[in-house]
Amino acid sequence: MIQTSRTHLYRHFHRIAWLATALAAALIVFGAFVRLSNAGLSCPDWPTCYGRATWPSAAAQVADHAATAIRPVDPTRAWREQAHRMIAGGLGVLVLTLALLAARERRRGIVQVALAAALVALAVPLYMRGEHANASMLAVAGELLLLIGVLRWSNLDLARASALTLMVIVFQALLGMWTVTWLLKPIVVMGHLLGGLTTFALLAWIAWRATDLPILSVEARRLRWLLGVGLALLALQIALGGWTSANYAALACGTDFPRCAGHWWPQHDFREGFVLWRGIGVDYEGGILDNPARVAIQVTHRLVAVAVFVYLLALAGKLLRIPGLRGWGAALALLVCVQVGLGIGNVLLALPLPVAISHNAGAVALLFVLVTLLARLRPPEGWE
Repeated sequence: MIQTSRTHLYRHFHRIAWLATALAAALIVFGAFVRLSNAGLSCPDWPTCYGRATWPSAAAQVADHAATAIRPVDPTRAWREQAHRMIAGGLGVLVLTLALLAARERRRGIVQVALAAALVALAVPLYMRGEHANASMLAVAGELLLLIGVLRWSNLDLARASALTLMVIVFQALLGMWTVTWLLKPIVVMGHLLGGLTTFALLAWIAWRATDLPILSVEARRLRWLLGVGLALLALQIALGGWTSANYAALACGTDFPRCAGHWWPQHDFREGFVLWRGIGVDYEGGILDNPARVAIQVTHRLVAVAVFVYLLALAGKLLRIPGLRGWGAALALLVCVQVGLGIGNVLLALPLPVAISHNAGAVALLFVLVTLLARLRPPEGWE
């Protein structure tokens, strides 16, 4: 039982979807490199970098640009941030292509998607000219047009899912802008990470559904529910990881594990550690929380990691007992063990960049396995 009718899909649709999925994964990993190498504010303006479409190779090239008053030019880091934006732009083009192709058989579907994209595109130069209110109105109008399609269209030919993915990536672009203009505000940094992983998950789901493959199991209702719980737990842990990184709390316990700074239950401040909104105008680079608040974040991340590890390992054990799913069960078990090992390595080795980036890549791999299983098992009712 296949959810979509591939006879109505453009014949290269699934190839474009897989390319977009791979690019989204690469973008998440590269984004982790940008964030963890402290290059997130290396281009203080948006979408340009010190007024350039690329980036300056020397400080003298942009000495008179207003952005130099916010951050001194560092060409060794600026290329990372601007290259990340360029990759994101390429992904946006691929997602827009998917949305246009999927909407072909909807009444005025192509016009609706194209108009939404045009409104968002027009918002960018307005924002660059300082007309922020008008730019916001256009971006919101574009998102509303896409939302109408998501609500009205069925998922035949993946029209709903493709429009939803385009909606997410537009909002993701806004989060990328706010990450810079709001000076690495933690809630925005965490949201940007979650938005990237949501985009990746949607694209992986679309790619699997567009690919002509049989379902993996015929008795999937309870298994789908268990996978959904696993996906929710993984999303919670990813959010906590993003919050830990955004608040520079990864080494709040020093290099001590499993204890924290020599204690099983160290001094902590959960109330301050989980204040989501602290206003605009504060420079959050390096973090602003005192150590007890950062300890609370780190301890929470560790405790939830234990719960996620136990659940996903049990889920992998169940998959290993089902013919046809044993390979996926083994992959899930291996990945969750490696991910925990990388998390512990981050602490013991004082957050080396390769290990920290690999930890982000591990989250992408785990997400891919769960989304793959959800996409290829029998679909829920009501999505035809």
